[in-house]
Amino acid sequence: MAWEYSEKTKEIFMDAVHGKPGTHMGEIEHPDGIGEHGSIACGDSLRFTFRVRRHPTDPLQDVITEARYLTFGCTSAIASSEALCTLIEQGNYTPIGALKITNRDIVTYLGGLPDQKIHCSVMGAEALEAAVFNWAQKRGVDLSALGIDMHAEEKEEGRLVCQCFGLTEPYIKRKIRELGLKTIAEITGAIKAGGACMSCHHKPGGLQDLLTEVWGPQPLTLKILPTPPAPREPVAVDRAHLSPYQFSKQVEKTLDQYVRPMLRRDGGDVELVDIKDTVVYCRLVGACAGCGGAGMTMKLMVERTLKEMVDDRVRIINV
Repeated sequence: MAWEYSEKTKEIFMDAVHGKPGTHMGEIEHPDGIGEHGSIACGDSLRFTFRVRRHPTDPLQDVITEARYLTFGCTSAIASSEALCTLIEQGNYTPIGALKITNRDIVTYLGGLPDQKIHCSVMGAEALEAAVFNWAQKRGVDLSALGIDMHAEEKEEGRLVCQCFGLTEPYIKRKIRELGLKTIAEITGAIKAGGACMSCHHKPGGLQDLLTEVWGPQPLTLKILPTPPAPREPVAVDRAHLSPYQFSKQVEKTLDQYVRPMLRRDGGDVELVDIKDTVVYCRLVGACAGCGGAGMTMKLMVERTLKEMVDDRVRIINV
């Protein structure tokens, strides 16, 4: 395991999955607010619903009395969602007031989260925003008149930067500013952008360009953080004439140097099962084995890397 959860995170998660009284997993029928964030295709998805005690004349004085969630996600996704619901219910918040809850509040409540799982707390805060927007529409509240920008058009109108997770330029730039993200690794940890095929890291208009646009060119005196494996170099041997033994060794080397470090950052790994000609049989293990985005990971990360580093005829079979 690449990280350890806090005792509070583990306790909250176990209580939720066992349906302990006072937990919040579920969905409110005919909710006053409903919001969703994420996608099952990428492995994390959250639906958040809440009910309010309606004020007879002023919707701005509605108070959230009940919050529930459904999530397709991991330990940290469930624990973060529980934390969000608890903070809202204990705080006696109005829907507008609940927007003050940030992902940092969720992380603090849980006693911390691994850097690789911060995106789960961000997912909860985004789903809350979407639910408040839905409540405002139902109650006829003009959020823009209150100076509240819910970013409703970001996904529809923004330029797509991270194709693997469907994240747009306006959304990524907003989260860079809000969360103070300064490196590509921090972006990936917070919102998952660039976490699959990695092609958006340094392409024109990609993550590094967005960081430069938001923060300006980074001084050369900045401390250099730990980096991924060394830059990829062309394989010295002639790929077209690799013997079966050389081919298998190149596959193993590539998995060890480039694929496994990325998977292990998120608690997963890949197991090499067999090789027949240029067909490589693998299985994802650890956290990756039960991820809804396992197929995408195998195709976009494992197969693409082997095609680039070993032989473009490589085909991955997930077993």
